[in-house]
Amino acid sequence: MRDDGTFDDHHGLGGSADRSDDTNSTVRSTGSLEPAAPRRFPFGFLRTRFGDAANPLAPRPGRTKLAVATGAVCCLGLLGVSQVGADAVDGSATTAPSEEVAQRAAADAASRGLTRETPAPAAPTPTPVASTAAPATTPATKKPKPKPKPKRIVPVAGLDQDQMDNAKAIVQAGRAMGVPRRGLIIAVATAMQESNLYNYASGVLPESQNYPHQAIGWDHDSVGLFQQRPSSGWGAVRDLMQPAYATRQFLTALVQIPGWQDMALTDAAQAVQVSAFPWAYAQHEWRATEVVDAILT
Repeated sequence: MRDDGTFDDHHGLGGSADRSDDTNSTVRSTGSLEPAAPRRFPFGFLRTRFGDAANPLAPRPGRTKLAVATGAVCCLGLLGVSQVGADAVDGSATTAPSEEVAQRAAADAASRGLTRETPAPAAPTPTPVASTAAPATTPATKKPKPKPKPKRIVPVAGLDQDQMDNAKAIVQAGRAMGVPRRGLIIAVATAMQESNLYNYASGVLPESQNYPHQAIGWDHDSVGLFQQRPSSGWGAVRDLMQPAYATRQFLTALVQIPGWQDMALTDAAQAVQVSAFPWAYAQHEWRATEVVDAILT
């Protein structure tokens, strides 16, 4: 029960649930309302509820602040709208750069149709190259290539190196003439019998000793691998002392004998040499064959 003589009626108009004059307003953050004057009559609540509506000009502190804030927001909105409108109305500021760009583009497009002089290209700067040539004062000398050494064939059939080299000279000379293998074997076997495959000089012909030789014989004026006599018309001494020349002389006479390829080796050799021992050539056939085959392979 309140001390102002008013009953707290929870169901009436002046119930505590409806009264707002007993508490401070939640809208006001600062300040306080003056305490309400104690009501002395039971219908005082009519003054509180309807008094504000009856007098709209009465000062309301809380609502005044709310109205001021709302007005400020509205002013800012109007200011923004007025700025946008001003930009929309004033179109010259935005179109001016576009017109300037268009004018420049038009001028540039027109100038492309004019004849322009193309400047001559600049000459490229030569890149210095390090010279690899020899100095002018030092003439470049080319070293001559060393001559290939003749292939040395390993001796076979019991021969030494000098004998094998002489047999090789016979085979090479016969191949240069186009003589078949059978003629090469006959030539090597004949030289085995006549000189044992050594290049002989003659004690009777002192001139023969002036040329390279490997032995000296005394069988009349016979010289060389085939013991050919200059006095019989085989050739000059200096020529017969050369294994290649002596071989050509022998094979030239051999190939002129009809059917020489089908003859026995000793008969073919005797037809050329006219030796006092015609049967002696046959004993060298197998060795001559082995030597020729070693040289040809």
